[in-house]
Amino acid sequence: MSLLFPTTSRSRQWRRSRRSHLVPIMTGGLLAATALALVAYLLWPTWQSRRAGDPDRIPVSVGATLFNVPTHAFRRKVQKHSGPQERVDLSYLYPSLEASDVPTHVSIENFDETQQPIDRIFLSITAHHEAMSPEARLRTVYPRYDDQLMPVQDGLTTRPFRDASPYSQEDLFLGEAPALVARCTRDARTPGMCLSERRIGGADLVFRFPRAWLEQWREVGNAMDALTLQLSGPKR
Repeated sequence: MSLLFPTTSRSRQWRRSRRSHLVPIMTGGLLAATALALVAYLLWPTWQSRRAGDPDRIPVSVGATLFNVPTHAFRRKVQKHSGPQERVDLSYLYPSLEASDVPTHVSIENFDETQQPIDRIFLSITAHHEAMSPEARLRTVYPRYDDQLMPVQDGLTTRPFRDASPYSQEDLFLGEAPALVARCTRDARTPGMCLSERRIGGADLVFRFPRAWLEQWREVGNAMDALTLQLSGPKR
């Protein structure tokens, strides 16, 4: 019996020593696991947002001018990135002005039978590289080719272009409050379309919409003003 006591005593001391070494190891492991869990919790929303979809807006620089473009407004996937670009092509549902990259589908049954109405306002933003401004074109170029003024209807003035001019088969429309300048093709086999330009910094904004919308030209003018403000921010 006396020979067993030292052995038993040494075993107990060894177990106590082992426990004393395990305690800091286990404590350190617990702290590390807690830290990892905290980091994972803080980063989880970021991972989720990146997987869920694109950010709401993408900053794009055109002609060294910054625009905040809604992600779903891009018409071309190759342009759907931040940074400097020479041109971006966008579209918005009208009159809601919601950005939607879902194309309008035409079925085989009605492709040849009906004319599909356009429910979007199209916008191209391009670097102008010091080309003539829309204001200068209105002041110096268009008067060379337009014809007599037509009667004003609902505050909108029509100035037809002469047939032999570079703008043959087009009309110029001018409105105030809101200010609107639109050059529109005339209705033929296809409905007429309008083009309205404005310049911001180093970029030109070119809006396109159906000529038929001019029946509510003030709403169209306000829509273009609203989109310009959304993209570029308030004027300083």
